[in-house]
Amino acid sequence: MAVAEQGSDRVLNPIDLIEQLAHGHDWPCDRASDEEMTLIVAGTWADYHVSINWRDDLEALHLACAFDFRVPENRLTEMYRLIAQINEQLWLGHFDLWTQEGLVMFRHALLLNGAVATVRQCEAMLKAALEGCDVVTNRHLRSIAPSALRHRLRRNPLDESGSSARIHRTMEDVFCAC
Repeated sequence: MAVAEQGSDRVLNPIDLIEQLAHGHDWPCDRASDEEMTLIVAGTWADYHVSINWRDDLEALHLACAFDFRVPENRLTEMYRLIAQINEQLWLGHFDLWTQEGLVMFRHALLLNGAVATVRQCEAMLKAALEGCDVVTNRHLRSIAPSALRHRLRRNPLDESGSSARIHRTMEDVFCAC
């Protein structure tokens, strides 16, 4: 992301900076208002739909990066647990599950508290989101799922099962529906 090198001019509306970055990277974007913009960015394994909103009352730039990984309603509990394990490893931002749509997304905010956003800050925020989404792939989710599910699928604490067949069926239900 070398677009930040093009200039360090300060702009009062951070959405203007995001728009400059989008044009610099040739990312399709749609500016709905002075406070809202959406981008489409090609990731390693999916297209990311990035929604960016400026909240003047909070002095915060909010980013939500969704990708096409839908979770069936009957598997939301397991996915919440998996996302919690992923979030334990993150320093910036977090993954979230929008239960209405069963959609997995990465969220992050830049709090300015009276400061003026810079291109570098906005670029770093976008980079954290896109790299975070690129790191978490179906393969990563599948790799952590068995250990989480083995524990969570036990019917009682003394149950030795968490059987491999049951775990395999649960994973197929979650990952095949996505």
